[in-house]
Amino acid sequence: MTTPRVTLDDVRRAARLLDGVATRTPVQPFRAAAAAAGVPVALKLENLQRAGSFKVRGAYTRMSGLSDAERARGVVAASAGNHAQGVALAAQLLGIDAVIYMPVGAPLPKLAATRGYGADVRLTGTSVDDALVAAHDDAARTGRVLIHPFDHPDVVAGQGTVALEILDQVPDVGTIIVPQGGGGLIAGIAAVVAEVAPHVRVIGVQAAAAAAYPASFAAGHPVPLRPGPTMADGIAVGTPGNVPFEILDRLHVPVRTVSEESMSRALLLLLERAKLVVEPSGAAGVAALMDDPAGLVDGPGGAIVPVLTGGNIDPLLLMRVIQHGMVAAGRYLRLRVRVDDRPGALATLLHTVAAADGNIMHVEHSHTDSALGVGDVMVALQVEAKGAEHCAQIVERLRDEGFEVQD
Repeated sequence: MTTPRVTLDDVRRAARLLDGVATRTPVQPFRAAAAAAGVPVALKLENLQRAGSFKVRGAYTRMSGLSDAERARGVVAASAGNHAQGVALAAQLLGIDAVIYMPVGAPLPKLAATRGYGADVRLTGTSVDDALVAAHDDAARTGRVLIHPFDHPDVVAGQGTVALEILDQVPDVGTIIVPQGGGGLIAGIAAVVAEVAPHVRVIGVQAAAAAAYPASFAAGHPVPLRPGPTMADGIAVGTPGNVPFEILDRLHVPVRTVSEESMSRALLLLLERAKLVVEPSGAAGVAALMDDPAGLVDGPGGAIVPVLTGGNIDPLLLMRVIQHGMVAAGRYLRLRVRVDDRPGALATLLHTVAAADGNIMHVEHSHTDSALGVGDVMVALQVEAKGAEHCAQIVERLRDEGFEVQD
């Protein structure tokens, strides 16, 4: 069976449907990244979209096309959270009953928001793919219409309206960087760019632990992959969609991967320098830019536009990610130092760290480490530092003073 294609006319039709429904989100200059890239960087703020992500664009476009009979039967969807909220909001606006399957362990704020829009939320499995199986079963059993998170031409067309806005808001755009899970958003953007501005590069970014597209491109068709653990639940999709895969494969859209450390650093940078709350998956494009600014500029020139796809982050995860990002950025230093078990030795150690301008956050003093001699003590320190260079200076200062720094 031929996979349906998505055209510029489809996306423009979706834009008319979404007028007054989806927000035309702003773009914001991001000088903190522009300095490293050497070209202007503008953030597309889909984290400020209704329901907290771009997903309402595709969900509403798809659901507004349902017949009266289909609307009467209701809809069913599967999501880790953002598509869930998009479907729930669209269902509320259109007066459609919605059942949404979400993985066990989905972030509590996303669960609460989805229920707040009036959807019936049911928890199942541990991944979006597990939830999709349950949603397919529900549709077959009840006659509800499945609103797929990415594998439908109407969904892709709705997501593609992001590209129409970017091209209007940033006329000198040269590269658009898009976080990529199942591929609906980047496929919609790539379809528009191919027809309107073929000189503009579109680059996808996946979490390294959940990168299904590289293997699928190599195979020439979608290949299932069991996602590994990742903080980027919004793009932790194991199987690319047929509709987006056809577009991305045909247009040869490249995909990069980023680590958990890179995403946490990007999230922290956006919080500190842009004053924006973004979930880890939404920060993946900025992570790729931070990892290799020169490589992303090596193309047609012009401004770089990372799309911040969502801002629905659990405050508890945000707290952990901030700490993780600070460690990755060299803002926290963890040390194990062997010292003599004698009066004043610990005080001398702490004084040396303080003299190097390190702020000691936590101290653990152990006599029972198996690697210790009879007259030794192991001291574990957590130190607040000013960056990787400062961390190295603290360690060097300790070693110059005769301390044995093990980690």
